[in-house]
Amino acid sequence: MRIEQDLKLDFKDVLIRPKRSTLSSRSEVDIAREFVFLHSQQKYHGIPIIAANMDSTGTFEMGRTLVRHRLSTALHKHYGESELLAFFAEQTDAMLPIFYSMGITTPDYEKFQRVMKAANGSIRHVCVDVANGYTKPFIRFIHKLRAAYPNITIMAGNVVTGEMTEELILDGVDIVKVGIGPGSVCTTRKMAGVGYPQLSAIIECADAAHGLRGLICADGGCTSPGDIAKAFGAGADFVMLGGMLAGHDECGSEIVEVDGVRKMRFYGMSSREAMNKYAGGVAVYRASEGKEVLLDCRGSVENTLQDILGGVRSACTYVGARTLKELSKRTTFVRVTQQLNEIFGAS
Repeated sequence: MRIEQDLKLDFKDVLIRPKRSTLSSRSEVDIAREFVFLHSQQKYHGIPIIAANMDSTGTFEMGRTLVRHRLSTALHKHYGESELLAFFAEQTDAMLPIFYSMGITTPDYEKFQRVMKAANGSIRHVCVDVANGYTKPFIRFIHKLRAAYPNITIMAGNVVTGEMTEELILDGVDIVKVGIGPGSVCTTRKMAGVGYPQLSAIIECADAAHGLRGLICADGGCTSPGDIAKAFGAGADFVMLGGMLAGHDECGSEIVEVDGVRKMRFYGMSSREAMNKYAGGVAVYRASEGKEVLLDCRGSVENTLQDILGGVRSACTYVGARTLKELSKRTTFVRVTQQLNEIFGAS
């Protein structure tokens, strides 16, 4: 047993310090990014925000809406093969990726092979999603997938440390997904006692990835546009959102009425609700590591997107960053005491 004494921070622990700026309007800020992925060599140009591959947010409807705003979506992995083929046949702009999501089981891989073959290899972006990205089976799966499909862009995780980020990039991952336990409906930190403060995880993993010309996606923990700006300021190349996009018309969630108010179910993909739906219940050897909440129905996601994109542009103007790429270079974080957090509700 050992205790690390280094300071570790979450989004709520910091604010971005303003700096002198020559910008006169948020409209002068370009929040799109351009990347060439390390292994696939595919090009990306868009706003690097991705809807999470949860069954409530990683939907076809969300994908169709976000792509109009130059954002991306990671589809959930429970769609049928015919549904996936029909959806990917619609997609024409390869520079705005829609991610096919999968686990690492043999049925997951065989399903992907069938879909890829039927789609004539037109699926270009894949999200390999596991709760624990530190296992040997996960690494072996990445090796197998990269060897079989050298030209696809692979986003994979989740991890929270620099050394594991480096290993995944060296093993063939283009975008490492960073975050264990920060999500609003994830209870891993409570049930297993495992996790890492998300802001520090982003800083450390981004530093490791960028040294190898790889990229990271900050997954989880953002509850406001300011948190997204902090994630980009900390070095994230992409930010993945679940709860912030949940509760909208484009989500695939059940609607219930509570005291005359329409609510939408939102739950973690390791929750009892998700496992009852897709796995016939919680296996006897494990516990649920997610929860369900009821969210007010929020209408179309369009207004939320305006808030998100406007908030990120605003952060850029406060520090004088004309492009999103410049934000991390111009970001200085100021620590906020817990007492101030409680008083002002800083996120």
